[in-house]
Amino acid sequence: MRVLVIGSGGREHALCRSLKLDPQVSEVLCAPGNPGIERYAAVHPVDPLDPGQVAELATRLRVDLVVVGPEAPLVAGVSDAVREAGIACFGPSREAAMIEGSKAFAKEIMRAADVPTARARACTTEEEAAAALDEFGAPYVVKDDGLAAGKGVVVTHDREQALAHALTCDRVVIEEYLDGPEVSLFALCDGSTAVPLQLAQDFKRLHDGDGGPNTGGMGAYTPLPWAPEGLTEQVMREVVHPTIAELSRRGLPYQGVLYVGLALTSKGPKVVEFNARFGDPETQVLLDRLETPLGGLLMACATGELGLDPVFKKGSAVAVVIAAQNYPVAPVKGDVITGPPETEHAYVLHAGTKWADDDDVVSDGGRVLNVVGSGPDQESARQAAYDLVGRIKLRGSQYRTDIAR
Repeated sequence: MRVLVIGSGGREHALCRSLKLDPQVSEVLCAPGNPGIERYAAVHPVDPLDPGQVAELATRLRVDLVVVGPEAPLVAGVSDAVREAGIACFGPSREAAMIEGSKAFAKEIMRAADVPTARARACTTEEEAAAALDEFGAPYVVKDDGLAAGKGVVVTHDREQALAHALTCDRVVIEEYLDGPEVSLFALCDGSTAVPLQLAQDFKRLHDGDGGPNTGGMGAYTPLPWAPEGLTEQVMREVVHPTIAELSRRGLPYQGVLYVGLALTSKGPKVVEFNARFGDPETQVLLDRLETPLGGLLMACATGELGLDPVFKKGSAVAVVIAAQNYPVAPVKGDVITGPPETEHAYVLHAGTKWADDDDVVSDGGRVLNVVGSGPDQESARQAAYDLVGRIKLRGSQYRTDIAR
């Protein structure tokens, strides 16, 4: 089959790489893509937020499956337009994708499905926000209701900072703080059935030791040897299945991946957030370990024929994000990137790059590169990743040194 991936980041590079390894996939295409993706896929220009453009491109390229990577095209209705053109699509409809597009909608679904999560209030005025902050107390958790590229959340003990963030949002969700480590579980869904991928953990804060501002994610690893036994089965039973059942009850069958961000609290796992797409950078490590061919899995989700659970290789994978200078506030762009694209046990995925006029690859985003290392255990995978990170040159770049430690 011919598969078209929509997006231009590290997650889409990982998707294209894995699809290229699937013997069922005859050709991988990507729009708009990036310089790294060109190694695995023919790239085409497109506005990923224009449903008509994406559907027209998919029709013209005569693809069998469209895989939508980022959340914004899903909320814009790209998957609906592709399906209306008669092409299978991996990604939920615009209405179902509001489980990420609106924090308030996600909370409504969780309440209806009796899914364990933090108590929360949706606020549109300063008075409502102030009352919610006082109700839940510190540490304050303030979330922009809409899409914010992973950077719309503030967690702080400073009430003034919390209220100031709330006032920058048209609508804000303020909720109680959930204690405990956070983990990610992705469930592949075909509208009625759901199967889990392996657990992963990402690192949201910019600096070592979880310091600094929230980012889109500075690294990830899988599997989680410390995770409680039976956690995946518990989350599928208490969170995923009730959630997709509630969406179906509302006439919103969910086809794609449901990302469940969890806090392992003293009172059991609770949902921190839902996303309507593969998480970034967890996808990069999960696909590195995935043994089941990816194309067939995604097509089964898109056509309502999902069957057996995916199989994962033994060993571990660690991804380290190399970010631009001044990320996440005002990342510097246009700096030349040099260094080996891979070593024996590690490789580079492009997340925010472009071609310069002189054919150099330069930075073009906040998170510029993902370096993925693998090995028989977590420490060897971690070492492989950092060995390659140390050989890549990008002026002013920054990365965490404690991923998977």
